[in-house]
This record gives sequence, structure tokens and C-alpha cells, in this order.
Amino acid sequence: MTDTGNPPTDTPLRDTPESWPVVSTDLPFTGKKTGVRTDEVRMPDGSVARRDYQVHPGSVAVLAIDGRDRVAVIRQYRHPVRRRLWEIPAGLLDVPGEPPLPAARRELWEETHLRAEDWRVLVDLYTSPGGTDEAVRIFLARELSSAEGERYEVSEEEADMERAMVPLEDLRRAVLAGELQNTCLVTGVLALLAARGGPGGLDALRPADAPWPARPVGA
Repeated sequence: MTDTGNPPTDTPLRDTPESWPVVSTDLPFTGKKTGVRTDEVRMPDGSVARRDYQVHPGSVAVLAIDGRDRVAVIRQYRHPVRRRLWEIPAGLLDVPGEPPLPAARRELWEETHLRAEDWRVLVDLYTSPGGTDEAVRIFLARELSSAEGERYEVSEEEADMERAMVPLEDLRRAVLAGELQNTCLVTGVLALLAARGGPGGLDALRPADAPWPARPVGA
């Protein structure tokens, strides 16, 4: 096997902003929350290529774990993949100007009727950067308790939603066995396990209000 070595010293080990020239752009479809954009992009060799992608407001997700090492999960039908998936609480950033942390608190309360006292940024990701600009911030929420007040009235897929507290170890096994495939759940579970084993453990995670260049507040 060929050893490709380390990255060049002038190549940072981080994603960096870059934008190739857009010759023309169109938004042929706009849905309730997202749309489809078509850009004609000039390539480095001078050619022009068409790129179609979903325009998305961004999302937040919450890996909420209790003192018994159980994770709050939900199970609901997802029509595009024709599956009922186990997931962690998540939702769109569809309130203009709302910072991600309040949105995450709201999603945790609405979907599991839980609140958390300790919040950290677990991981940030682009769900499918070749086909959508959706960015997701996954929070770690700890010190859980039952939330007071009435939950919102559920409808559509959420009316059939199941809720459970599942041991983290059971989720780990199911993820690696290919039995759980939701992006945020898989990423959140593996990121939590990696963070626990890293220098400083969970205390080394970023604060809940850490900058998020993919979705800067007020942009």
C-alpha cells in the first residue's frame, strides 16, 4: 500500500471558505421550508458546470443523555427513505434570526418533554454537501429533567412518534451493526464516544454558544 504521507504543511487540517464564480443562478422550485437552486459555476479550467442543490435553512439536533447513560430517542416514519427511523430530537432553524441553542432547547422540549441544564456543542456537520447546503449542529445535553407545561399539538408524522430512553451502549452496537442509519443519531453517538475518550473528556467540548461559521447568527 502506498504511503501518501501527511498533508502539505501549508494545507490546514480544517474546512476553509471558498467560492467559485457563479455565472448564473435560478430557483426553479421553492417548497414550504426548502428549495432547489440551479447554479452555473465556472470551473478552474474555465468550463461551466451546472450544479443543482437543495437550499436549506439549517438544523439543530440534541443528543440528550441522563445519569444512567441512556439517550433520549424518538422513532418516526420518514417518507423519502420509506423507513421508520430511530433518531435524536432535531428540527429546522426556521425561525428567522433565532440562535441555534434556543432552537435546540425547543426541539428537546417539544419532542421529548425534557429539559437540560448542561449544554455543549458536540459536533457540526454538512449532511450531504454535494447535494444540499444543509448544516447541522448537534448539541450534547446533560442533567436532564422533565419539562413543565403543555407540549405543542402534534400532527402528520409526529402524531405517530414513539419516544424512549435507550442505553448508549445499545445504540453503539446497533449503529456499528448497520441497524440505525439516521445521520444525526449515528454521528452524535460516535462523536460522544470519541469525545469521552479524548483529552479532557466531555469538558473539552466547545461551549453551547460557540461560533458556527456555517450558520452565523444574524447572517
